[in-house]
Amino acid sequence: MSLLSSLAPKAGSTHYKKRIGRGIGSGMGGTSTKGHKGQLARTGGKVRRGFEGGQTPLSRRLPKFGFTNIAFATNYQIINLSDLNQFEGSVDSAALYKAGLSTKTSRIKILAKGELKKALKVKTHAISEKAKLAIEKAGGSVEVIK
Repeated sequence: MSLLSSLAPKAGSTHYKKRIGRGIGSGMGGTSTKGHKGQLARTGGKVRRGFEGGQTPLSRRLPKFGFTNIAFATNYQIINLSDLNQFEGSVDSAALYKAGLSTKTSRIKILAKGELKKALKVKTHAISEKAKLAIEKAGGSVEVIK
């Protein structure tokens, strides 16, 4: 068993950081790899993301269109049929939360991925047609909550 103090990276796998601005003897020349003059050669000379040298940036040149009102968007927690096999009797949002399949306040939508092997009474906010048929075929029932 090796000691932690004897661990080291493989030879040749690490490189020294280039120390810029340390004179002509550093091997970087008189300009220290920054070129001649200009904003990027100066101390603190940074250009913000999207800046195009004073030209109107692309994000402002392109037309804006559309509207998305996320205040009224309905987001569902997706539950597959195969996830329901672990339940007995009835399944609702409280049971799904207790099993760790959804959050406390999420709306539930059941999709038909996998297969259901037992009859369950399912209460959900939304369900696909195939999932509904599969639950009823297995002998269960579906109730859609408004």
